[in-house]
Amino acid sequence: MKLHMQVLIALGLGLKRNWHIFFGLIAGIFVGAWLHNSENAVLMNVLTFVGQLFIRLIQMVVIPLVISAIIIGITSIGDNKQLGKFGTKMILYYGIITVLAVTIGALLALGFKPGEGAAHYINSETSIGIQAQVETTIEAQKGNVLNLVLGFIPQNPIKSVAEGEMVPIIVFALVFALALAKVGEVNRPIVSFFESVFAATMKVTDWIMYFAAPGVFALTATSVSAFGLDIFGSISEYLLVVLLGFFIQMAIVYPIFLKIFSKASVLMLYAAVAEALMVAFGTASSSATLPLTIACCEKRGISHKVSSFVLPLGATLNMDGTALLQTVAVIFLAQAYGVALTPFLICQIAILAIVASSTCAGIPGAGLITIALVLNGMGLTPEQLVAGFAFLFTIDRILDMFRTMVNVASDTVVATAIADNENEINYDLFNNPEEYKEII
Repeated sequence: MKLHMQVLIALGLGLKRNWHIFFGLIAGIFVGAWLHNSENAVLMNVLTFVGQLFIRLIQMVVIPLVISAIIIGITSIGDNKQLGKFGTKMILYYGIITVLAVTIGALLALGFKPGEGAAHYINSETSIGIQAQVETTIEAQKGNVLNLVLGFIPQNPIKSVAEGEMVPIIVFALVFALALAKVGEVNRPIVSFFESVFAATMKVTDWIMYFAAPGVFALTATSVSAFGLDIFGSISEYLLVVLLGFFIQMAIVYPIFLKIFSKASVLMLYAAVAEALMVAFGTASSSATLPLTIACCEKRGISHKVSSFVLPLGATLNMDGTALLQTVAVIFLAQAYGVALTPFLICQIAILAIVASSTCAGIPGAGLITIALVLNGMGLTPEQLVAGFAFLFTIDRILDMFRTMVNVASDTVVATAIADNENEINYDLFNNPEEYKEII
């Protein structure tokens, strides 16, 4: 399929799936601009309520989504014979790419400082309170690293769930999932339960995303009404930093990675999976794109043995585009609220972004849902940063589409490297686009 047709398909899918989000964004800008020049307390209260309701709905699904995603991802590997052959390389390769992603995100955010331009929009008293809370949390963690590590181990997992302590929850979910993977078929009732929880939580998240239009409308309108149209000058800096990070990942990191770990050409890979990348951009869902991603890889040279093992796990656990975005987003919020970004805090943000991205479902909007995990490590919640989150949600749908394309590209890069290492790639087909079978 010609490139221009692929682009048209991507744009068509993007508009079909996301038209209501874009409409809410544009309508929010106009209503916010009107409110900025007039006073309507009743409407402002309604919009504020709707915006906070949207954020609370997102917070509601974080814990079940994280727990079920971890358990399903790990138990799907189990004691499979492929685990020893492919699993170690898969984890290593995904780890390398994700660490590079958060490093790039942190360096760009610290270098360009996109949050500083938004600082004057934040209430000074709120900023002082946030700064004090983060400082207290970080000092307590630095004062005794051993206690910090002990704090990661939940004394009572149920209590951790009730109090929303994300890191202890993740530690328990990891340990529990590894145990389930080792006990064999007897784990099926529990795993089936969490598969149901994951499916139901994704459905709830899908419902919440239908509410995203009024949510984005309300958040955009309240932001523009409070700060005027100048707010988009500050948001554009954040947008450009994230997009630059995505570009570096796609144009520099992935080519170098394939050069080091395989003999495959990244240009041939992008040609082979072009349809999947375009559909990922259009749908903003790596899970929805997964069947097409597998089809592109299998019909264009990468064996079923590799594709069927690496790609589904990648769509669940490997989200380096999400990790990059979350790193930039949290540093943006820290800069906007005047939080001191010490080396300790930056490392903590990067590590938690890796963890949060790996627990992120491959659905639209999930990147900002699991960002609560990163903030939790700083002693904060999204609810405390409503004004800052309003910035992020204003352009989240645009970034979500690019983020998903990067995530899917990352999955195919790792699958290609492993297929090359294990002689599971047909280069006669892979390097000959004229022989590709049509996918869409």
